[in-house]
Formats: sequence, structure tokens, C-alpha cells
Amino acid sequence: QDPKQITSALASVLAAGVCVLNVTQTIDYNGFYLSPRRAPRCILPSFFSYSACFLDTTIFPELQYPTVKFEDVGGNEETLKEVCKMLIHMRHPEVYQHLGIVPPRGFLLHGPPGCGKTLMAQAVAGELQLPMLKVSAPELVSGVSGESEQKLRELFDLAVSSSPCILFIDEIDAITPKRETASKDMERRMVAQLLTCMDDLNSLTMTTQILVIGATNRPDSLDPALRRAGRFDREICLGIPDEAARLRILRTLCRKLVLPEDFDYQQLARLTPGYVGADLMALCREAAMAAVNRVLLKAREPLQEQAQNCTPGLTGSGEQMVADMNHHQQGELWILVNLLKTTETLSEPELVSLSILMSDFQEALTHVQPSAKREGFATIPDVTWENVGALQEIREELTMAILGPVRSPQHFKALGLTAPSGVLLAGPPGCGKTLLAKAVANESGLNFISVKGPELLNMYVGESERAVRQVFQRGRNSAPCVIFFDEIDALCPRRSGASVRVVNQLLTEMDGLEGRQQVFIMAATNRPDIIDPAVLRPGRLDKTLYVGLPGPADRLSILLTITKVFQHPKTGDRARKCIANQKLSFWTC
Repeated sequence: QDPKQITSALASVLAAGVCVLNVTQTIDYNGFYLSPRRAPRCILPSFFSYSACFLDTTIFPELQYPTVKFEDVGGNEETLKEVCKMLIHMRHPEVYQHLGIVPPRGFLLHGPPGCGKTLMAQAVAGELQLPMLKVSAPELVSGVSGESEQKLRELFDLAVSSSPCILFIDEIDAITPKRETASKDMERRMVAQLLTCMDDLNSLTMTTQILVIGATNRPDSLDPALRRAGRFDREICLGIPDEAARLRILRTLCRKLVLPEDFDYQQLARLTPGYVGADLMALCREAAMAAVNRVLLKAREPLQEQAQNCTPGLTGSGEQMVADMNHHQQGELWILVNLLKTTETLSEPELVSLSILMSDFQEALTHVQPSAKREGFATIPDVTWENVGALQEIREELTMAILGPVRSPQHFKALGLTAPSGVLLAGPPGCGKTLLAKAVANESGLNFISVKGPELLNMYVGESERAVRQVFQRGRNSAPCVIFFDEIDALCPRRSGASVRVVNQLLTEMDGLEGRQQVFIMAATNRPDIIDPAVLRPGRLDKTLYVGLPGPADRLSILLTITKVFQHPKTGDRARKCIANQKLSFWTC
């Protein structure tokens, strides 16, 4: 067990340029020096296994060679263009060297779960045909002091030795919290170590081609120093796809599926508001299972009928006869059990008839819940204008304020008009304010975020303001969308005492909406007199619509809408008119 022999073995292996294990003990022999802190990782042949006392066999991520291309990533083409611009230095480093500029070393991908962050990183590596080091940030955290930082250093050393390559750190927020709010010293040291490693990549003397990609669901929780220029230079938001993006994603996912030639992708895209890429993939899988069950059950129905027509006496003993009768009575369950017992392969005619129909996707929609609902969104409601009785004048105002800019943005741009930033619906309780907001979201096809005013309030200082920021951040990520504040008077009363901070935060976020497109605010209240006047100024909730008590004609329209699905005698119309004309002015919807 001579260290000299081990050192010479390490020297010969390092000369070959193969790396895997980490030296844990300092070795200094004949000018050959290996340090346990900054040592390269090396592989030893099997006949040097006795040297394990000097080596730490910590398993690091292996190099992956993804085969995913940009054509496999459906969705927003603008996002792909932005990513491609940041990859030029990986193919043409001489351009930046000639200009004397340090190329960008990394960018941050953020968005809700399932939106395609990992797939985007794999597509970058696959398109450039470069190896990728993929690591989940929690894997770098260790309970021993100093070991987490050492793992992080070794990860970047491995990336440098594997250059050119892509280093992908998933869930990066687990190791980069804000240092002023970090609860442990280890978290602060991890942030500082990552900042140092990123700065080392930016040194002018280093010509290695390494691109660091971070992914997170919570970009606001990252330390601000990590998001400055020179580290994660760009931030790319992969939000909830709109209808056009869902159409491209569905076409990409269904390339290898057996679908009818006249399959309507556009209709399926309309039926899936709030679905991200992972949800659409799960939807396709569920639809395929529904198609398999449909075809197999249909093919086995004749066998079931034949079994039911058989006489019970042919089944043998009495117990067996009772068991067979139970199977016959259970119908579909009997067919499924019979399929599980059958080992024969399906015939060619059965396979030819197997395809995924629109009805299979509609059945799958009842089982696959969109991630947007789990993240706090309320997707496009199922309320249409047909479900709204009366309120014709208000519907026309909402059409001009929200539906017009969505359907015909070129007309507004040609006339130099700006769309209203927000609409306030005021009126007595029960007059249809919330119903109108749902109908507008459905008619426009926009994502719909419903917020009950009091639910954002929190007893802890700063939490209410943070909840307001998160709502508007979700709105920006899912644009185009409608943010609907119900009972907004609870959120922004006239400023006094503790309500000042919440109102100021809301005003700041609403001012930011002036420069953003395709994000609209709707609010409802029955106490407009107690709302802070600054909220109602132009540029915020600048249009107020009064939803008052219905008159006789409006009451008749409401009754017709409510009772249209009922079976009623021929005298029903006369009865409804009689009810509507009664002096019931206090009636609401």
C-alpha cells in the first residue's frame, strides 16, 4: 500500500485524460501534487482497487447526450429565437474573442411546473450536439459542513474538464435562497460558492465553452446577486401556453399517434385552456388508454353475449356456475378480466381499427386536471353570453373594453388607441357582476385568474404584499389573461394604518400593467364609495360600469335564460311575462 505506487498510477491515468473519482488525501511525490480540495477527478483500473483508502467514490452526474431537437419543442417561437441568440458563442467563440467581450455564461428558465424547462435544456444540448451535465440542486446539499460547497466546486470542475458542455441545474432555488432571509449559514455559503464558480467562468483567460442553465418555479426567491449580468444574464419565462401555442404543442405530441386524417387539432386546443406541455402529454396518454379500452371492449362484446347465452349447466359445479353468473352480470368487468387472462395477440383487423378519436380526448379531459388549477388559476370558465340574461348595454361596454383589443388589436393600433387597463363592476349583490366577468373571459378565450379580495390578506407583515405580487406575476406569465378581483373593496379601502402597504403594492402593480399588453384587470364591488380614489384614476380601474337592479324587460330576459332548459307547458311564456311585470323591483339575478 505504498503511496508512491498510487501516485505514479494516478499520474499515468491523469495523463490519459480520463476522469471519475475524487482524491481525498493530499499526495505530494516528485513534484506531482494532488490536493483534496481542487483535485481533478480520475479513474483507476481494477488492479489499483487497493488504493480506495485515498479515494472518495462520490457519484457525480454522468455526461448525457440528449437527442431532443428544437423541432420537438412545440410552443412559443419567440422563446426559441431568444434562446438561439444566446447560443451563438457555443458555436462561434471566435466572434466574442475578436471583440474582446466575455460571452454569456448562463440563463435562467422559470415558469410553472410542466411548462417544458427541462425539455428546453435538453433541446439546447441536442441541437448543439453537446454533452449535458444534469444535476438536481437538492443533490448537492449535504449535512457535513463544507461538503456541499465542495460538491459544487467539483461539479464546475467536471464541467470545465468536459468542455464544451451544457451544465443544467434543476430546481436551483433550493441552493440559492436570498441570503438576508436564509435560516442556515450553509445556505449563505452555497450561494457565495455558486457566485464564485460563475465568476470563475467569466474570467478572460478561460476559453472553455460552458453554458450554465438554471431552472426554477420561483424566480423571486433567488438571491438577487445571482440574477445580475455576468451570471445568469437572461431570464426566459416559459408561461402557460395560449391557444396558438397549445395547437403547436399538440401537433408536436401527436406526430407519432394514430389519429383520423380529419382530426381537429384546433378544437382540442380550444378545449384545453390552462394546460401546459406536461398536461397535454398526459392528456394524449389518457386518450390513448381510452381508445384501447373502447376498441378492446367493443371487440369482446360478442364473446360476452355468447357467454351470457350459454346454459349455466355447462359450467360444471354449482360454485363455478355462481361465479360465472356474477361475471356475466358485471358486464364490462367480465370483459376486462377475460382480457387479462387471454394471452393471444390482437388480430390485424383489431389493430387496424385502433385509432384515437376526438371522443377519446373528450373522455380524457374529465380525468386530466390542468396544472393551472393546482397552481391557483381558474381556467377559462364555461359561462357564455347565452347564460347571461339582460345587461345588454354593459355587455357592449365590456366588448369594447376587453374583447375589442383581443380580437382586433390592429384596429386599435392603427387608430392610436390604448386599451383600458381595468374595468370596475359596481352594483348591489346578486346582480351578475361575477357572471359577467366569467362570460367575458370565456368569450375572449383568455386565461382567467379569479382572486377573492380578502384571501390575499395575511396577519404577518409583508405577506399580503407578497401575495399581491404573486398574483400579478402569474398574470404576466399566463398572458393573455384576465385578472378578476372579487370584493376588491376589502383589498384596497381608503388608505389608513396597516392597509397603506397593501394598497400601495396594488397601485404599483397596476401601474406596471400600463406598459404590458394582453393583461386586463376586472374588479367587482358593492361598495365603490370606500375604495381608495387612487385605484380609480385613469390607467388603473379607469372604467366603472354600474350593474344595477333589473327592470321588467331585463327580468323577463333573465327568466327566459334560467328556464330555457326546463320542460314547461305552453302557458309558460305567459306566466314568465306575468312574473316579470310584477312590481318586484328588489329582485336580482
